[in-house]
Amino acid sequence: MKAALKVHSPQILKILLSLVIGVLFYFIGTTAFTHEHSLLIGVVALLVTLWTNEGLPLGVVSLLPIILFPTLGILGTKATTVNYSHPIIYLFLGGFILAIGVEKTNLHRYIADKILSFFPNTARGIIFSLVITSGILSSILSNTTTTLLLISIALFLTDQVALKMRFALAIAYGASVGGIITPIGTPPNLILFGIMSDKGMEQISFFKWVAMVAPLAFLMLFVVGFLLSLGVKDMQIKRNERHSTLNGEQRKVLFLLGALVLLLFVNAPIKPYWNGLGMSESVILLGAGLFLFMPFFNVLDWDKDTKRVPFKIMFLFGAGFSIAKAFSTTGLADAVAAYLLAVTDLTPILLLLVIASMITFTTEITSNTALISIMLPVIYAISVQSGINVTLFMMVATVCASYAFMLPIATAPNAIAMSSGAVHVKEMIRYGVILNLVGIFLIVLIAEYFWKGFI
Repeated sequence: MKAALKVHSPQILKILLSLVIGVLFYFIGTTAFTHEHSLLIGVVALLVTLWTNEGLPLGVVSLLPIILFPTLGILGTKATTVNYSHPIIYLFLGGFILAIGVEKTNLHRYIADKILSFFPNTARGIIFSLVITSGILSSILSNTTTTLLLISIALFLTDQVALKMRFALAIAYGASVGGIITPIGTPPNLILFGIMSDKGMEQISFFKWVAMVAPLAFLMLFVVGFLLSLGVKDMQIKRNERHSTLNGEQRKVLFLLGALVLLLFVNAPIKPYWNGLGMSESVILLGAGLFLFMPFFNVLDWDKDTKRVPFKIMFLFGAGFSIAKAFSTTGLADAVAAYLLAVTDLTPILLLLVIASMITFTTEITSNTALISIMLPVIYAISVQSGINVTLFMMVATVCASYAFMLPIATAPNAIAMSSGAVHVKEMIRYGVILNLVGIFLIVLIAEYFWKGFI
């Protein structure tokens, strides 16, 4: 018994700490908000702390709103659980099934080899090739998966400690930057789409999103590559080429991806010339993923390959949508927005800069999915109350949630780079603070002078 307590004591302490923080935030909340609002603040503080300190498994914490919200009278059971079957979750499911197909057939290695071959075999060339390869792959795979797949390749390219560090950061930062290129690249994007759907806002089509954010992403990829290659010598690095030709299964997956891109393009409205097909993008991506199990393709096996589907991340989405719904339904989002508007009289571009900075640096110490779930309803309320462009402000916040480069806890790619042993915290902070500031500047600039033309 004593041995069992000793083994589990760190976990018990983390849970107790989370409960204490939750109760503390409840009492702090009562000084400015109603009892119901304070309960929600306390529960969210509890969940965020548990997500951060890993006192309980991610999936378990993500399912707690189903128990806590009805029990505390924040949201009813049906109103909470419906968020765990949101259409956006099935868009993610389809995307992840496709990603499993790409991994299983090693199509990602073929793509990576082709991209790497465009760059010289120098330290600078390798850094740029890793950044761009990671960025492009993370637009179709999750940024976590991309980092895991490429990090081992990068670390074997050199024996020099300083270069290993730069190569690892190139992959991690490239994955975070590239994850915003498509709606399925990173969880905050999907949280935004889900909340826009719940609010009855006009949806951003797949290709419209890509057209809007691709210039920002490629600018940031160049900045990352330039920053990490400062001071490296132009030494030659031997690189072994692999996967020079496609096999049968790779051709099937590549054909399916090509057909998917074409269908998404045809489905996207280009007003006033074309209204699109009107199909749900969740249906399109889920359908494409399911094709991999069907005759002719037969790339995936249901019993074996679906075990790799990250259901805990789907529960995390459900928790995020539940938190966002609770913020809106209880009126907490409007209350927080009213307080913020009362203490500021900033112009829209300065308010945009404040929101971008707040989200970017707050994300460094908490889950970007949890943070964006909390903040998007607040930003929506601020935008509505002040009469500014709602979609623009929500997009800025969402992208900033993925552009946190300073600390390991900020994003999964950062954590993976740190766990490789090639990167130390002080190095990540040194490069990360510069990229944070550049990211904030570019996001606000592009939002103000480019995105406004689309929304």
